[in-house]
Amino acid sequence: MIKSMTGYGLSKLDDKQIGLSVEIKTLNSKFLDAIVKLPREFSDKELEVRNMLSDKLIRGKVSITVTYAKKEDASPKVAINENLFGVYYHQLEKLANESGANQNDIFKLALQMPDVVVNELSDEDLEEEWKLLSESINEALGKCDAFRISEGSVLKQKLVQYIQNIQSWLNKVNDQDPKRAESIKEKISQKMSDLIGLENVDQNRFEQELIYYIEKLDISEEKVRLKSHLDYFLQVIESDQSQGKKLGFISQEIGREINTIGSKANDAVIQRYVVSMKEELEKIKEQLLNIL
Repeated sequence: MIKSMTGYGLSKLDDKQIGLSVEIKTLNSKFLDAIVKLPREFSDKELEVRNMLSDKLIRGKVSITVTYAKKEDASPKVAINENLFGVYYHQLEKLANESGANQNDIFKLALQMPDVVVNELSDEDLEEEWKLLSESINEALGKCDAFRISEGSVLKQKLVQYIQNIQSWLNKVNDQDPKRAESIKEKISQKMSDLIGLENVDQNRFEQELIYYIEKLDISEEKVRLKSHLDYFLQVIESDQSQGKKLGFISQEIGREINTIGSKANDAVIQRYVVSMKEELEKIKEQLLNIL
């Protein structure tokens, strides 16, 4: 099963007392890179939220935004520390007078200063609301994971097609290889004939050198290994877990064999096939960047 690292999940809860919204967005990244935005009431739960993201999403660039609001008909659970508010207000007013700054926002700023607004939710209230929030987060995570699976199925189809294209070009390399060996033999014989004449060549020595030269250009092992890597890639892509990193390592081995075939081929036709295989491999590498 292939999972994309691109995902989206949204969960909403709306009852008589509170309104909750959890939005999760994910993009590709080598590691888990999470941006967590929680309401002040649940700021101490950030580590738990990060652990939930890590367990479900594994890796990727993740953004989770939680909005939380009390309903108008819900009894307020906050208090204003009026003495502290007065201290902040007068200090800000003094600074504004001394610097000639605008005083329009002093009230708002003083109200937002630390410990002015005191949360009076009991531990039981907070635990109950955290339970609701964690359920909403899990629901959003489930939707995000389903989105990733859906996107992954599309990526899987593309990857399978690219691998099949490489296999098709490899089959053409197999068809051309015997012709290549014969062509090399004819070229060398012609060169020898042009230089010194074949009648002046020790045929036994010539055959030995020719075999040695052709063996150096032999690509049989590379073709077998490339076929094996292609089969293994398709095997891994069908596994129960999404294994983007493993597929990345296999694609590196595929590239190594393709490059070796190209460097040893000494044949214009096979070189064209190699270029086509490299084009398909680049498409694979590009898609693998977004696979979990």
